[in-house]
Amino acid sequence: MIIKLFSTSMAYEVKDLVLCVLKEHRFEYDPTKDFDLDDINIQYLQSGGVFYVGLVDGKIIGTSAVKRIDDNKCEIKRIYIRKEFRNMGFGRELLLKALGFAERNYSIAVLKTDAKLTDAIQLYLKNGFSVVKEEEGIVYFKRSLHM
Repeated sequence: MIIKLFSTSMAYEVKDLVLCVLKEHRFEYDPTKDFDLDDINIQYLQSGGVFYVGLVDGKIIGTSAVKRIDDNKCEIKRIYIRKEFRNMGFGRELLLKALGFAERNYSIAVLKTDAKLTDAIQLYLKNGFSVVKEEEGIVYFKRSLHM
């Protein structure tokens, strides 16, 4: 897998990947939560964050992102891998790429995921995140980036 920085030419393929993974887990596109996919440049790249895509044979197979919350805190977001490429370490690679950016720019990283996504929860726990709360089926995590 090659990891590249998002470019606007990838916008349709990125949104399609994310929506396919959401649908697979029986989640629908929600304009109040998923509006960031409509302008990744503004929501991530121009706002102190980053958005990565993972490619295999020129095809986008995964994503990861860091969104600025404030000068010290960011949110790790959009860790998605196409079903046929899971359990190959690509999700971990994309998470680590996002964490590398976060460590260079922030002191604290947070993230959240649905409680049903047990593989994702295990990935986050294995990579230094701690659960801070669980509420209405959502698990919230936090990690200090400067040990």
